[in-house]
Amino acid sequence: MSKLGIFVDRKTLSNSEQLNALIHCRDVAEEMGHSANFLFPVDINKIPKMDALFIRARTDPMNVTYVASRMAEMHGIPVIDDPQSIQICGDKINMYSHLQKKGVSLPKTVFLSKNDLSVERVARLFDDMGSPLIIKEPSTSFSLRVEKVTDIAEFFHVAHRFIKMSDWIVVQQFVQSTYDWRVGVLGGELLYACKYTIPSVTFKIQASVNGHIVYCGVESVPENAVPPHVIQLGIDAAKAIGTGLYGVDIKNNNGDACVIEVNDNPSLESGEDADYPFVYEKIVSHLFAK
Repeated sequence: MSKLGIFVDRKTLSNSEQLNALIHCRDVAEEMGHSANFLFPVDINKIPKMDALFIRARTDPMNVTYVASRMAEMHGIPVIDDPQSIQICGDKINMYSHLQKKGVSLPKTVFLSKNDLSVERVARLFDDMGSPLIIKEPSTSFSLRVEKVTDIAEFFHVAHRFIKMSDWIVVQQFVQSTYDWRVGVLGGELLYACKYTIPSVTFKIQASVNGHIVYCGVESVPENAVPPHVIQLGIDAAKAIGTGLYGVDIKNNNGDACVIEVNDNPSLESGEDADYPFVYEKIVSHLFAK
């Protein structure tokens, strides 16, 4: 009997949806003939005893999930997410650079260092990309430190704040949409697809508005109802990062699809997989096929 380690932390178990998804994952693994063990950070020394590791805690190159992933890799244990994917997706400049090298369609995207911040350079960005612009701090996740700016003064106000956290910032063309496609990809193949409907009070899938967190709506969409070029773009973007599990966010205005970002460790607890009943079977099979 093969042993699957499911790496979690307290935050992973913070709501019933996450807990139910984890229990479902464990049940699926056991129905497939494997044993499944929940591992917390204090159990990290048990990873070498596992035959595969599935990380279901927030991934970041600076926290314990990366250590867990590296430990699995060092012991030859198949792991999702692998350390390379965590490193790439945890740094948006690294991630966008990988996409650009493979010719993946993106909004106009520029990387700026502190030394690049001049009125003349910023004015040229507005001339080239239009207004508003999107500014991102490279280590952002869950839409944090992603802001929309409409003029030069607002740009510098946000940029100076972000540049204190990183040596670089990402500046992108704003793409208007009421929803994002999320294309889940595993091993270079479609795993699931859904729509994230953007709340009317913001431009992001998650934001703090008047002190309250607002979240996007989630609608699972069967494969035959997703534009084929959106699926293909999601697969191409995922392959530019690696061979693991990714959630690719795509905007598709008038058929002109572009990737907003690629996420490792994508969410699966909000109904993203409702039209895809074998998501966990495919993940477990992928891990033990390595």
